[in-house]
Amino acid sequence: MTTKHMDGQPLRVALIGLGAIGRVIARELIARSAEGVQLVGALCQHASEGEGLGVPVLTQLDALLALQPDLVVEAAGHGAVKAYGPAVLRAGHDLLLVSVGVLSDADLLEGLEQAARDSGRQLLLPSGALAGLDYLQAAKLAGLSHVCLRSRKPPLAWRDTPAEQLLDLASITEPVVFFRGTARDAARTYPKNANVAATLALCTLGLDETSVELVADPTIKGNVHEIEAQGAVGDLHLTLRNAASPDNPKTSLVTPYSVLRSIMARRAVLSV
Repeated sequence: MTTKHMDGQPLRVALIGLGAIGRVIARELIARSAEGVQLVGALCQHASEGEGLGVPVLTQLDALLALQPDLVVEAAGHGAVKAYGPAVLRAGHDLLLVSVGVLSDADLLEGLEQAARDSGRQLLLPSGALAGLDYLQAAKLAGLSHVCLRSRKPPLAWRDTPAEQLLDLASITEPVVFFRGTARDAARTYPKNANVAATLALCTLGLDETSVELVADPTIKGNVHEIEAQGAVGDLHLTLRNAASPDNPKTSLVTPYSVLRSIMARRAVLSV
């Protein structure tokens, strides 16, 4: 297959979703059109969601895929992955997922992987709000024995989640661990907050062997992710203090730029 950086043609990108993450991705892709990427269209429930975007905004997947994107980026939530993901891959397009936590559904993950194999395409995951995943994937090849993620967010970032049934989020005065379990259970129970847990797990020990702790912490302003890992190559202890998205405190500000980096790497002559 001829790559886009070799044939001189721009990488054609289609976007599913124009929410807090999707609009940043769209804006950045449009601004970087001279760098070899082209946003060809976006899929939303209502075409009016894309007013002022300057690219086609469609409401049907077939119409989006008719624009012949090289890469489709999902930024619309778990429901969109279930509704559109397999069809995108079967139609012969690579798929980059933002809503990684949906892969805690074993049947869906198997279906997406099979669709990718059958069509010869790729299912891609961005690093999101995490770092060190390149090291951890290398460490996995040598042998990992333990991986744990601890995610700390301000109490109100856990609103509209099951944490509200466990804690009085408005009155917490010190950090409280309200969840301990597997990455699969974290991603299933906290789908808007624990995409990072699924990403880390899929890069390392798997969804059932990667440990997760979720913390409501009134002493912080952004989102803090702490990764601990041990294996044959050594130990990793990594702390990330991420600024929260101004539009959605459940999401780190870096997340859409991580997606953008993944897109740009598909176009780059030199990529790490």
